[in-house]
Amino acid sequence: MRLSGAAFFSLALAVVAAYAVYTALRWPPKAALFPLTMGIPLLVLALAQTLVELRDPATPVQPPGAQAKTFTVFAWMATFIMLVLLAGFPIAVPLFVFSYLVMESREGAGLSIALAAVAWGVFHLLFERLLHFPFEAGLIGSWF
Repeated sequence: MRLSGAAFFSLALAVVAAYAVYTALRWPPKAALFPLTMGIPLLVLALAQTLVELRDPATPVQPPGAQAKTFTVFAWMATFIMLVLLAGFPIAVPLFVFSYLVMESREGAGLSIALAAVAWGVFHLLFERLLHFPFEAGLIGSWF
């Protein structure tokens, strides 16, 4: 049996999620909370999607511009990962939200600033104040 591209992607995602869950099970409870909270549902959904794709491999019909939109989504994800690597999560989250709203969604500066502030506030309250989750400063912070 030959895997379709979608089934292969779903299976690969399930493998990555399974590895994340397996690895996080050996961590202290506070450190394992986020990977387990995200990894377990991702694992279940990716396996379910793999089964759906194996049972009924649909012929993909791509609307015009689908590849460009897909590239844009992956570019934004890569941008977020680079921001986290360079600046750390506490700075990357509001900066990413603001940048995405201004550049991709074409929102006004006021709304973008307000929503970035809300994203920072929720992130700060949940992960730093409530869960006391330690975050690295990022590469730029470690350079100075």
